[in-house]
Amino acid sequence: MSLARRLWVDNAEPARRALAHPFVRGVADGSLPREVFSGYVAQDAFFLEAFARAYALALAASPDTETVLAFAGLIAGVRDELSMHAAYAARWGVDPSTTSPAEATLAYTEFLLATAATGTVGLVCAAMTPCMRLYAHLGQSLAVEGVAADSSYGSWVTAYADPAFGILADQLEALLDAHATDTPACGRRTAGRCGWSLPSSTPRIP
Repeated sequence: MSLARRLWVDNAEPARRALAHPFVRGVADGSLPREVFSGYVAQDAFFLEAFARAYALALAASPDTETVLAFAGLIAGVRDELSMHAAYAARWGVDPSTTSPAEATLAYTEFLLATAATGTVGLVCAAMTPCMRLYAHLGQSLAVEGVAADSSYGSWVTAYADPAFGILADQLEALLDAHATDTPACGRRTAGRCGWSLPSSTPRIP
């Protein structure tokens, strides 16, 4: 079993709790108050910008052309996510520039950027993989439940259920497996030592 797969299996219970999170259930049935989702969109803009910067730092540290190109593709994926959030913001009158990052947002983004600035490529992948894999899991699971594309948050579900997003998660996991050897702790059986441990609630969701 690959490292990425083992880490996902080891964290199956937190992933299950994330799918059952009231925010996610509200997205699924359309009952989530719009102001709550708008607040999430504003906070996620801060997160996604940090995510793109972390990818860029990992790209700069990449040891070969294949890895450089892989991170370039992942950065393009973040650009598409930002475009989706900008569309929500425009539709609902959300201006992220008037919003300050919440304490939890800052804690997460500062962790990612510090890891990307000081860690190995393998460690950066370990820090970033949980978010990508979990969002793909949430989108795919909600799509299986039958969330309509024209529901209140259907486009959000569609975006993260899209096979193209799943491919990006696969690519990041492949990078983790390929570069785990440059991070000794990631080769051991304790997942938390390489930064891969899902929190008790959904990442990026307040």
